[in-house]
Amino acid sequence: MSQQSEKNNHYLLSNWKPENAAFWENKGKHIARRNLWISVACLLLAFCVWMLFSAVSVNLNKVGFNFTTDELFLLTALPSLSGAILRVPYSFMVPIFGGRYWTVISTVILIIPCIWLGIAIQNTATPYWVFIVIALLCGFAGANFASSMGNISFFFPKARQGSALGVNGGLGNLGVSVMQMVAPAVIFVPVFTFLGVHGAPQGDGSTMWLANAAWIWAPLLLIATLAAWFGMNDIASSKASVADQLPVLGRLHMWVLALLYLATFGSFIGFSAGFAMLSKTQFPDVNILKLAFFGPFLGALARSAGGVISDKLGGVRVTLVNFVFMALFTALLFLTLPGGGSQGNFTTFYIVFMGLFLTAGLGSGSTFQMIAIIFRQITIARVKKRGGSDEQAQQEAVTDTAAALGFISAIGAVGGFFIPKAFGTSLAMTGSPVGAMKVFLVFYIVCVGVTWVVYGRRTSPKA
Repeated sequence: MSQQSEKNNHYLLSNWKPENAAFWENKGKHIARRNLWISVACLLLAFCVWMLFSAVSVNLNKVGFNFTTDELFLLTALPSLSGAILRVPYSFMVPIFGGRYWTVISTVILIIPCIWLGIAIQNTATPYWVFIVIALLCGFAGANFASSMGNISFFFPKARQGSALGVNGGLGNLGVSVMQMVAPAVIFVPVFTFLGVHGAPQGDGSTMWLANAAWIWAPLLLIATLAAWFGMNDIASSKASVADQLPVLGRLHMWVLALLYLATFGSFIGFSAGFAMLSKTQFPDVNILKLAFFGPFLGALARSAGGVISDKLGGVRVTLVNFVFMALFTALLFLTLPGGGSQGNFTTFYIVFMGLFLTAGLGSGSTFQMIAIIFRQITIARVKKRGGSDEQAQQEAVTDTAAALGFISAIGAVGGFFIPKAFGTSLAMTGSPVGAMKVFLVFYIVCVGVTWVVYGRRTSPKA
């Protein structure tokens, strides 16, 4: 972009200095907060689209399809797989295109899978592979997280990044819960009959318009796109090439933190995707769709709290304690499941699972705070060691942190595929999810050890 066009672009912030206290108080915080809240709205809707199949899959056979349990679990898992893969290129996009432009593009394209899914649902002859394609397209919504979090990290000073990223990620994650509250409600209301949507009669005498679960998001996405276009900003100093961002892949801390984030956010999004289907297989007499929303809701709020608490107590301390509780709740879950002559106890199962959602959300916030702090510290130290100026150190720290946030979020999203697929595979092989839960328990225990050994000692970078 030429200097003249930059001057004429009133959406471009050419002199952004969030670490300057006077600048932040007089001007910076107002602009940052406006961008944050629009980003939250766009990300929340993206999570709604990303997790669409967690609500749709449970009902597909009720409207005339005939898919197996394993096939339905796969549909809930695939958006997380494509979302994880797409987060890698998405993490490059904000420094290349700018946060405002990329938020607009990445939000408006989500209308495509919503409309297509609504059309596919209305024809019971739609083959399974079409739903697979649509599920993979929903993954574009999950990729938005990488670019959104990287973008918001540019707007806030170091001292407020944990809170800002916690709010953006936490309220964005709330989209899972919003979708699981809205979808079960709108599918029994003839919202889009004027567009030719036809309902499927149910055994209890009601009618289900399942296409509504997908189509309801299209107009909201359009509104969010317009808000991003007219209300967000690009930061000139955030521009960086792919080559500038790739060096973080060679840093050991990136891979260690990615492991921890896989255990926290990966658990949150994986449980969000698979909880309804898992509950249906273990407790078929319970109408889980009326209750499924609360877990993602709890986890999303906990994520916001995790960032704020970590800013005060330290991300390492919060993450370490959190992993202990994740392991504890996973172990308790075994006692609530049917098996060995027991019918299981749904109430206890539900309460313990809410504990898992809570800790997975809290840990997502605390590990993200660790990423922002640790990468800023090690990058500034490295630049100073080679004789670089304070300005160079700050600039490289911003670029490295944003790139790390994107890459690590991509790896974390893999949990959204692995967890529901593990449930489906375990059920297909043994008739029980216990095998999958044993793997999760061991993984959380390993993360307790890794967090302590790498970051829990005084010789490690503080976070």
